[in-house]
Amino acid sequence: MAAAPVEYTIGGVKINFPCKAYPSQLAMMNSIIRGLNNGQHCLLESPTGSGKSLALLCSALAWQQAQFVWFLVSAVKSDQSRKSTLSSRLSEKLQVSLSNGEQDDDFKIDRKRIRTPSTEQKVPLQIASIPVTLLCGLLSLVITLLLLFFFSIEQQAKMFRSKDSDKDKEGSGRKKIPKIFFGTRTHKQITQIARELKRTLYSTVPMTILSSRDHTCVHPEVVPHANRNERCKELLDAKNGLSCRYYHNVHKMRDQNTLQWVHGLHQAWDIEDLVRLGGKLRSCAYYAARELMQDACIVFCPYNYLLDPLIRESMEINLKEQIVVLDEAHNIEDCARESASYTLNQAQLLLARDEMDGMVTHNIRRDQHRPLLAFCCSLANWVQESCNSLEEREYESSCKVWTGAEILGIFHGLGITADTFSLLQKNLAAVLEKEERIGLVNGREDVVQVPTISSNTQSMLKSLFMVLEFLFRQNCRFADDYRVALQQSYMWTTQQDLPDAQGFFARPQRRRQSTRTKTLVHTLSFWCLNPAVAFSDLSGTVRSIVLTSGTLSPMGSFSSELGIRFSIQLEANHVISKSQVWVGTVGAGPQGRKLCATFQHAETFAFQDEVGALLLKVCHTVSRGVLCFLPSYKMLDKLRDRWMNTGLWDKLEERKTVITEPRGGGKGDFDELLQTYYEAIRGTAANNGALLVAVCRGKVSEGLDFTDDNARAVVTIGIPFPNIKDLQVELKMKYNDKHAKSRGLLPGGRWYEIQAYRALNQALGRCIRHRNDWGALILVDDRFRTNPNKYITGLSKWVRQLVRHHDTFTGAMQSLESFSQGQRGAVETFEETQSQAAPQHPSPSTVTSPPPEIITPLKPFDHRLAPLNLHTEVRADNSENRSSESGIWLEWKKNINCICLTFSFAS
Repeated sequence: MAAAPVEYTIGGVKINFPCKAYPSQLAMMNSIIRGLNNGQHCLLESPTGSGKSLALLCSALAWQQAQFVWFLVSAVKSDQSRKSTLSSRLSEKLQVSLSNGEQDDDFKIDRKRIRTPSTEQKVPLQIASIPVTLLCGLLSLVITLLLLFFFSIEQQAKMFRSKDSDKDKEGSGRKKIPKIFFGTRTHKQITQIARELKRTLYSTVPMTILSSRDHTCVHPEVVPHANRNERCKELLDAKNGLSCRYYHNVHKMRDQNTLQWVHGLHQAWDIEDLVRLGGKLRSCAYYAARELMQDACIVFCPYNYLLDPLIRESMEINLKEQIVVLDEAHNIEDCARESASYTLNQAQLLLARDEMDGMVTHNIRRDQHRPLLAFCCSLANWVQESCNSLEEREYESSCKVWTGAEILGIFHGLGITADTFSLLQKNLAAVLEKEERIGLVNGREDVVQVPTISSNTQSMLKSLFMVLEFLFRQNCRFADDYRVALQQSYMWTTQQDLPDAQGFFARPQRRRQSTRTKTLVHTLSFWCLNPAVAFSDLSGTVRSIVLTSGTLSPMGSFSSELGIRFSIQLEANHVISKSQVWVGTVGAGPQGRKLCATFQHAETFAFQDEVGALLLKVCHTVSRGVLCFLPSYKMLDKLRDRWMNTGLWDKLEERKTVITEPRGGGKGDFDELLQTYYEAIRGTAANNGALLVAVCRGKVSEGLDFTDDNARAVVTIGIPFPNIKDLQVELKMKYNDKHAKSRGLLPGGRWYEIQAYRALNQALGRCIRHRNDWGALILVDDRFRTNPNKYITGLSKWVRQLVRHHDTFTGAMQSLESFSQGQRGAVETFEETQSQAAPQHPSPSTVTSPPPEIITPLKPFDHRLAPLNLHTEVRADNSENRSSESGIWLEWKKNINCICLTFSFAS
């Protein structure tokens, strides 16, 4: 039996929730409504598995629909005040004629004073004017009802159009209703969010999902290609006389109304649903998703689509006065820095130079290509000259680093200044434009397309110009936030086998071993060390930014790093009880050896053997799924090689199916490994299962859902600090030390530690995924016990409160076994009880809301409009057919009394 939906009214906004909300969800919804009402930014931490995505969706969409209702009411009031109907004018004349004798005393004949009639005697006089005004009110009410119940989805969506100007076409000054741009880290997380949206009463709102061609292209000639972008553009340009028939059919599915009522996507859909429909209709799902954005109320996408200026431009994303929600935003600092950074190698630069030279030689847009050629030549020459002054850093590795100010001085010497750079930008835009001219084709005049530079060169120049635009912006405001590094290293390449003189390859058994050659590589990196550079494009234009994750602590670093003030912050508690999770630190292995996963200790065989024995014991103690997270792929390779040599790997496989996370590989290979893991857990006895050995910051540690038996224990080995020898990490730490006092940044050492804790917290969060879930979190490293003030404080709040330090490994395993057996027994007892009696659900009418702050809702369209609800209430709704109705229709029905009342006053 599904839980009945519950209605919460928070800050004047009615929120339809699919079930009774957890206290953490209510706290999140209250914070979001406050932020959206007042146009403030929110930083919300809620533990993984506490239902934060559901709270995000319901509160944001409910606020948006409340704006829609207020928009209708204010529009009607405005129209009523501007336009005077015939009936209202007749009513006014009648009132004037009835009271004219009392108002105009200058032309009255003298007469006796008449006593003023009492209240009862006045009523018949007023009734005479009621029929006319009543007729006006009734007509307005009928028109309103017709508008409410016949307002199509397409007409609703017009109020969310992003391509229109900020003000409506009538020039009334009313702004469009904000769209919600919902960003997550990966496409897999978008799938989970879409599934959550489908559970709500808002599942019918117009939506879209932005994605790359790799995920959405359905053209049979493009899908097999390694570079789908390049092949797609070739078809769109019809270079070989063939055009994309799927693109020409995009009109079949680019309309929200058609998508829902013709093609059956009534409720929230996933990108796979759109791709399936595109294949069925032979229509382009990639461009359809982009077209659907125009009328969408909510837009889902990976959050680099919102942060990266090049992607925003290519996808035509306009964030002005919109709402940006970034879920799983613990990596947002790194993503923002990467969005404003770029690395190119010398070979790319030389290729671009040669292409420009060819364009100039063949007289193709010579005036525009010549300045770009000069730019590429100057930069390539400078790189070549600088290679002679590199300093050795590591074995077969050398580098040189310049500050942003220094590189601007160098560019000035090359003739690249703020003024000349603006001209280069115009020239680049000109050479990328498509143009057709009359030319000779096979001796005949025909229309031919003007050649353009390759897509790789286009991408390189666009990215390089994006970085330079940040460097020159606002009188070089961000110059100090950049470091430019020229690095020299060696790359091993495998030489391909060549056919013999007859054109045949050698037989496999006779083929020689592939020869590996060492190639010298020079790379030029423009590193942005300040995430506020890329984030400034968002913070200065959007209405509200909402950052959420299970691992945001310490919260203060986000404000300083991103350069914006988060007026509303929240650290919510977990929804589980303390008895459902076992959290313990283990500082020694089965042989009593101390376990400290620093670089020096991790390289020893003693450490590797002790960790293997510990993991084997955990696999014997905990049934079903066990996840083990290591700090790096390097340690994963070392442990696997050692355990295979000692025979420990075979012992692990006797107990559980052992799977390791691949370092690279395609998405299909990774999904296949996960499927093997899940099947091993479902198809084995209760005392067996599977072991997945993965890496922090890898594919497994973030965004994947290991609910129930899929993860009954998470074992973390060591603390996943970033590579201290990495040049970019070193420069970032020095940058933070320099600006720690002036800008409130975390000192470099503290920043370095926080990166490790956030990765560790993400790995620990794979275990507990819902209120009834249970599991064990085992932190293997002696540093947690010996220095808890330093290492425990970095853990998430809900984990930090439950940590227990175990002095001996035996004591830890006994405690873990007792916990595991107790939880299995509780589950079996619960299942027996449920099978004997029907489940008893609490009555929604008994739900009480926590005391969130009472907020007056913002009135963006008509400041004279009274707020609808200023109190906080919870009301159950047991209507069986509510789930099939659109959330917008529900809002209209609930507020119809308010609208009718407005009409009666206006009439």
